[in-house]
Amino acid sequence: MEKTSFADMRCSLARSLEKIGDWWTPLILRDLFIGVTRFDALIEDLGISRNLLTSRLKALEAQGIISRRVYSQKPLRHDYFLSEAGRDLVPILLALTAWGDRWARPDEGAPLLFRHRRCGKIFEPQVTCSDCGEPIRAEEVDVLPGPGGAAAPGTKIVAQLVAAQIPHGRPR
Repeated sequence: MEKTSFADMRCSLARSLEKIGDWWTPLILRDLFIGVTRFDALIEDLGISRNLLTSRLKALEAQGIISRRVYSQKPLRHDYFLSEAGRDLVPILLALTAWGDRWARPDEGAPLLFRHRRCGKIFEPQVTCSDCGEPIRAEEVDVLPGPGGAAAPGTKIVAQLVAAQIPHGRPR
């Protein structure tokens, strides 16, 4: 089955999925964030095949999401690390994990807990408003057209819907 490319879509979500949108990538990024940085350790932890892990790591490196560093010359071995772009994905992975803890967690409870180093408290990841700090709820969000928006593949109908929600050029 051939994968559809989202690279040319005029949608930031679609273009993000082009970079990280497969089943294994979020799990690989989670492991790298936690500190599982060696190829064999990633295979052992995830149960992923060597070929698949190799292709995912190469793609993530090409996208600038991870970097690697040699830790052994003979045989040649690398540690893998999140780049700045990869570290910027961590809050998204934490939020998705929190969603999973609410809607798909094992009966025994959340497999992982997160502690905020600054305050030392265990926290539940959530998305908040960058202005007021309040948690974001779907029913409290208006979507407005952005400067890069267009009725193009990936946003043909979305662009029309978003434009229609703005009576007289102002958000509803």
